[in-house]
Amino acid sequence: MIARARRRPWPARRTCPAIAIDLGSARTRAWTAGRPGILDVPTVTGPEDCAGRPVQRGTIVDPAGTARMLSRLLSDRVPLDAQPLIAFTVPVLSGQRHHTTAVGVLQALRPRTVLALDSVMAITLAAGADPFRPLLVIDLGAHLTEVALLADGEILTARREAMGGIDLEERGPADLADGITAMITAMMRDEPLPQFVDALDRGPLLAGGGALRPDLVCRLSARLHAPMEPVPQPHTAAVRGAAQALRSALHHPLGE
Repeated sequence: MIARARRRPWPARRTCPAIAIDLGSARTRAWTAGRPGILDVPTVTGPEDCAGRPVQRGTIVDPAGTARMLSRLLSDRVPLDAQPLIAFTVPVLSGQRHHTTAVGVLQALRPRTVLALDSVMAITLAAGADPFRPLLVIDLGAHLTEVALLADGEILTARREAMGGIDLEERGPADLADGITAMITAMMRDEPLPQFVDALDRGPLLAGGGALRPDLVCRLSARLHAPMEPVPQPHTAAVRGAAQALRSALHHPLGE
């Protein structure tokens, strides 16, 4: 899914920086055109020890705090006279309420245009995978696990569960792998699409911070009886995919 929200055209004197944002429950990552590297910071409302967490289990629970955090993070990358083009990732199956809240939060950056991109599609872009062939994407976030079956350039079916890397200390990698496997098994049982077989034969596309845990990856591979190799730099795959979508948008501007 790619959704757009726009403002009226801006005066010619204003700049239009491009910003990609992956607003995670544990960490927020941002990329800006023309600047080196990716900003990678905890998703917290302030630097103090008692700072709140404005995003929990993939849901923005404190919009005002989230807006302040993004303003603080990107203040030196967005000139006061700028109206940036922003691409941001959203967890799969987020719905209109999440999209509306996120777009409202991003108004703190005075955007000209906002593009919303499903995180699983962003990961596919970053990996350079072919979304027209059957592909199973697993995003192992800190608070949320997302699974989507892609084919013909679309999401055929998807699930999300409130479990992730944050639960490893309490549950352990074996239990978490069991939970993710049960999630995928339920998808296949409820919607027995033939593309699942081809996608598992190819091997799932694995991303997110949890993909940095070899113990979890090995257990998932064994339980699913499928080859399992994380994408390069899996923890930043979503924001890199959003950045790639931005580059495409800049080369093919939206009509007024």
